[in-house]
Formats: sequence, structure tokens, C-alpha cells
Amino acid sequence: MLDIIIRNGKIIDGSGNPWYSADIAVDAGQIVEIGRVNSKAKETIDAAGNIVCPGFIDMHAHPDLTLFYKEVQDYKLRQGVTTEVGGNCGFTAAPLYPKTSEQLKKFMAFITPPTGVDWGWSTFKEYLQKVSDSSPATNLVPLVGHGTVRIAVMGVQQRAPTQNELSEMEMLVDEAMEAGAYGISTGLVYVPGNYAETEEIVALAKIAARHGGIYATHMRDEGENLINSVEETIAICQGADIAVQISHHKAAGKLNHGKVIESLGVIQNARNSGLDVTIDQYPYSASSTTLQAILPPWSQEGGVEKIVERLQDNEIRSEIQNQLLNSHGETRMGGVLDEILITEVKSHKNKVCVGKTLKQLSDLRNQESIDVAFDLLIEEECAVGMVNFSMSEDDVKTVMQSPVTMIGSDGLYQVGNPHPRVYGTYPRVLGKYVREDEVLSLETAVRKMTGFPSQKLGLHKKGLLRVGFDADLVVLDPTIVKDQATFLDSRQYPVGIDYVIVNGQIAVADGQFTGTTAGVVVSKNR
Repeated sequence: MLDIIIRNGKIIDGSGNPWYSADIAVDAGQIVEIGRVNSKAKETIDAAGNIVCPGFIDMHAHPDLTLFYKEVQDYKLRQGVTTEVGGNCGFTAAPLYPKTSEQLKKFMAFITPPTGVDWGWSTFKEYLQKVSDSSPATNLVPLVGHGTVRIAVMGVQQRAPTQNELSEMEMLVDEAMEAGAYGISTGLVYVPGNYAETEEIVALAKIAARHGGIYATHMRDEGENLINSVEETIAICQGADIAVQISHHKAAGKLNHGKVIESLGVIQNARNSGLDVTIDQYPYSASSTTLQAILPPWSQEGGVEKIVERLQDNEIRSEIQNQLLNSHGETRMGGVLDEILITEVKSHKNKVCVGKTLKQLSDLRNQESIDVAFDLLIEEECAVGMVNFSMSEDDVKTVMQSPVTMIGSDGLYQVGNPHPRVYGTYPRVLGKYVREDEVLSLETAVRKMTGFPSQKLGLHKKGLLRVGFDADLVVLDPTIVKDQATFLDSRQYPVGIDYVIVNGQIAVADGQFTGTTAGVVVSKNR
């Protein structure tokens, strides 16, 4: 007797091919038969009228610490995600050096869950073992973060590494790749990544390339200097001879809307010249990150303690204020300061700030918005999350339709009121952009969520419905699937995702989390 049979479904296999009718049989964690299945099973799912497809692979996620937060495990599962790529934007939870680990912990505090993380590791290998031992809800495909490696060796210093320091960083990247990392990521808009010259990134990317890894990047600028940033990324691709993934591709800032047409052209030209450059995207016109990111990079040197000191010094605070907005009245992240929405704080006294814009808090506190932002960073020791409205809906659609685009949530789970992408990314693509707006066909959308990312990462048993592949599966109703999370009420689960199976075990049944967690750290070359 088999474990599971899914009968009567319309199969979308992740390759982009048109759907077809078939049953799927699952046993011992694998797909064992596709077609007319005559066997019996312990569990039978009737998928009549529904789509059966591979589990979604979140190409750009931040589960590094929240995998340990067992109070909430279903926010990705219930939107169909079975595998997450962690360690993006230059930051992962390892490797750690005792002398600098507190700097990393304080930087990541805005996404650190209140319970469940003991930071009981030093090496990347030890971190992956901790994840594996924790029985994660989703599979983890790890990247090693350049920012984390740089902090381990150098702290948050605005200078080039010495040759010895660069050699030590190379060693840490090499160890992470040996331990199972699929590549290296950068966050060049954040410190300390912002302090690194292109040559430093090339040197470290070469180590990842030697292990067959990829280079994933939150580029140096996604606004006025978007094209220069794409060109720098392509130079790294060439210099390190490595496949590149440009993270959450966008044009931030009102005057930059429409630039994605040019940036996509530059990317396509790179591909035409033989370079493996692809991108990912979340289906929203607002981003989300730490409020600290709006500060000029020089003011963030030394880490959180130094930032707080500078913001409390009236002279330096005034200098930061003078540099905070560009000539168009927007922050370095794009978007208007007043419209920034606070998503997370750590202290009880500031919980009232969650779900409010800086303009609303300005009225409540009788302060200018810029002073509200600075004082929140002081009071919370920079552990403040934000949503930033900086993008164009037309650009979102343009990027989504590009054949080089995959889907990634960029989801930062927060206890407060996180960006709605944390709960709604994949159903939003299927409901709004496939069914309602007809931006993509259903088969193309599923490919961007499954077969395409598995191809990029080299996941040889995930992302497609094939006999012998891992049984990561989703059963969904294409007529009703839809996100329900909003910016003001984001902790809302989607509808239309009926079943989710992870490694052959049912994690979601009839739209509800079963409590089963069957994720693993995905071994390389598997």
C-alpha cells in the first residue's frame, strides 16, 4: 500500500508545459507513479477540478532564524512554499566569531523571533546541523552571506580588508560551501556590504564558483544608479565566472519608475553574450527591511551602538538629517519618508508604532517624521522593521513577464505586522497576476515558482513532477486561490491552497496546517 495517491488532478509539472490529467502516487517521500494509478494508499486526495503542481521554491527568503520559531511555522506552508532559499542579502546566521558576533545579532534583531533561537553555533556546518535537528517546516537551501562573513572577520568597518583579512574571509566562504552552502549572497545597499569594493566581492565569489555555487545579490543601488548596479553585477559574474541571481529586481523611487525596461535589456544582453544572469521578484510595489537602512552608510560604521551614539549627538544627528533625503525628497531606499510604515519594534512601550506610518507617528508624538525615525532607532537600538512604498505597479508587471524572472517572497517574518508578502506572495501571483490581471499564464507562473529556481540552484530532485523526485506537492483551486494579507492587516492566510505535501508528508490539509514538519536541509548535488 502506497502512502498517498492524488487522483483526478490537472497536472502542471513545473516545466512550463500545458496541464494534463493524471494521478500521482507518493511513497517513502518520493513520487513513484504519474498516470492512471491502480494501487491503493493510506491517504487518497481527490483533486478533481484542481491543479496539482510542485511545491513552490522561494528563491529569495529570510528563514535563517525564524525556522527556529516553532510558535509560528505555517505562514509559508499555507501559501504552497515547500523550499526556501536562505542567507540572502548578505546575511545569514553563521559563521560567528565571539569577538564580533554581537554586532551581527544586533543588526539582525529586527527579524529575530522572541523565542527559540539560542545562537548555539559558530561554524556554518554547526548552524546547518542545528536547523536540521529542529525539524523545520520547510526545506532549506542555504547561501552564505558576505555581510556575515565580513562582520565575523572585520566587524562593521568602512575600509578595504587587509590581505590577511581577505584570506580569512575566503576561508570562511570555502568552509561554508564545503558544509553545504549553494552560493554566496551580498547586500551591497547595507553595511558592511556597502563598504566592499567590487574586487572584494569577485574574490569571494570565485570561492563559491569553485564549488559550483551561485552569486545572489541585493545590488548596491536599485534607484538612480540602478543601471550602474546591474553593470557591476555583470562584472562580478564575468570576473568570478559564476552564475548570478539579482534579488528582488525593481526600480525604486518615483523618478526611476520605468527604468526596469532598460535594466532588463542590459541583463538580456549579458545573457546573449553567454553570462548566466537571472533575477527574482516579489509581486508588490513596496519593499520591507530595517529602518536603519535609510541612514547614510558612513553613519552606520561600527554597528548599532555607534549608530545610537551618533543619533544622540545633536551635531552628527543634524549632519545625518541633511544627507538623509535626496534632491527629490526621497530616502536612499526610494520612497517618501512620511509614508514609511513601521512593521516591528522590540520594546513594549513602542508597540503602538506598529502598523502606523511615520507621518501618523509624527502627529501622535508632535515631532517631525525624521525625528520620529531617529528616536525610534535610538529607543529600539535599531531593531525597527519598515515597509517602504517606492515602486511602480507597471514595473512589477514588466519584470514579472520577463523570461528571466523567478518569484521570491523576500519575506521577513516579524511578530508585529510584517509586509503582506510574508503570508501572501505565491497566492497573490496566482490570484491577481494570473487569474485577474492575466499577466502570466498559470503554467508560466508555476514554472517561475518551481522548475526555474530548481534549475538555477541545481536541485535535481525538486521543482518538477517526475517519477523519482521528492514528493513536494501543492493542490490548489485555480478559481479561488488568492492572498488576503494587506499592509495594515498582514497576518492573514490565503485561500485556495488545499493541500501541501513536504517530502511525502501532508503539512496542509483542507487549507489548514496539520502540525507535521518534514523539512530538511537540502544536500547539494541532490
